[in-house]
Amino acid sequence: MKGVILAAGKGERLRPLTDDRPKVILKVANRPIIEYVLESLYPFVDEFVIVVRYRKEKLIETLGDEFGGKPITYVEQLPGEGTAKAIESARENVDEEFIVVNGDIYFEEKAIRELVSAFRREKADVAMVVKHFEDLSHFGKVEIDNEKVTKVLEKPGGVPGYANLGIYAFRSRVFEFIAKTEPSTRGEYEITDTINLMIEDNLKVIAVPYDGYWNDIGRPWNLLELNEYLLKTKLKHEIRGTVEEGATVIPPVEIGEGTVVRSGAYIVGPVKIGRNSRIGPNCFIRPYTSIGDNCHIGNAVEVKNSIIMDNSNAPHLNYVGDSIIGENTNLGAGTITANLRHDRGNVKVEIKGRLEDSGRHKLGAIIGHNVKTGINVSIYPGRKVGSNSFIGPGVIVDGNVPPNSLVVVKQEKLVREL
Repeated sequence: MKGVILAAGKGERLRPLTDDRPKVILKVANRPIIEYVLESLYPFVDEFVIVVRYRKEKLIETLGDEFGGKPITYVEQLPGEGTAKAIESARENVDEEFIVVNGDIYFEEKAIRELVSAFRREKADVAMVVKHFEDLSHFGKVEIDNEKVTKVLEKPGGVPGYANLGIYAFRSRVFEFIAKTEPSTRGEYEITDTINLMIEDNLKVIAVPYDGYWNDIGRPWNLLELNEYLLKTKLKHEIRGTVEEGATVIPPVEIGEGTVVRSGAYIVGPVKIGRNSRIGPNCFIRPYTSIGDNCHIGNAVEVKNSIIMDNSNAPHLNYVGDSIIGENTNLGAGTITANLRHDRGNVKVEIKGRLEDSGRHKLGAIIGHNVKTGINVSIYPGRKVGSNSFIGPGVIVDGNVPPNSLVVVKQEKLVREL
């Protein structure tokens, strides 16, 4: 059985983190999102087929041509948008039975085990994994009658019900119905519309309820949610680097090879630190923080519940709280990320031109890749700084910064003779 992973999308809602890369290779707990997908599929497939388009060369470079000894085949998405087009792109690379998953979700292995078992036991034409939520505002609703799917609906609003999780098993007959699928109101070819056509033709479509952890990584704060879950449930205490005398490490903490934790550093797990990083002296790293490879967290720095990606530095006098820092980014001395509104209301973030409620009352900055901040920069909660930008000394970032921008303060000076 082949496992098809849909990874062609741009990840617009995750900008600036996807300014220069597909979202499936963003790292959470120091691993690309797509690796967790491959890991969960691994016991059930003999080959991975990844559908690519946006910045595909970075994805291919990240994964290579195999995962755990099983081959990876990359196929370019056909012209047109939507999941049905993406699946059609893999037509020549699949067998009679195959699995399809969205590449930007996290789920446990048992979701695939239960999917494959039900698909084969019931001799279904389609099986789809569903999960019950009290609020379907952000999900498509799956109507079910005795495990049979009777209809897949667009987002019905804040009502309870079963959501489509983007995990499917198909027989090759699905391609006949993809060919009949018309563009949706969004102008996309949706696999849910294809499934509705199959239901109308009396094919057997079943729902497979799932009660495990699942995360649709569509917005920046979803990365923090997943990071917290992985560190809380999967992390093992393992120190492969060097911890100097006078440093405090409270388990569980994972420290990679070549990393040095200097005297005075105080680390409270769960925390994950990559390879060849420099931690301290005299810094405070609080729970649910992941720090990548070749990073520097220096003197008088506090980091809490954050993701700091590879080759990035918070070298002195910084506070990084509930924030995401992209790769190759450097925070100047005194750069502070505010993470709490004065009214303690939920932090809102601009997503594709509209303010969205993150559902979090603590959320800091979302900083892209190759960003430099000067000394004493202050960043308001929920603000985004685009990749390849420079924020000059003393700037108060109270609005989003586009990519490739220079932001400086004009300072009026009064000089008098004494």
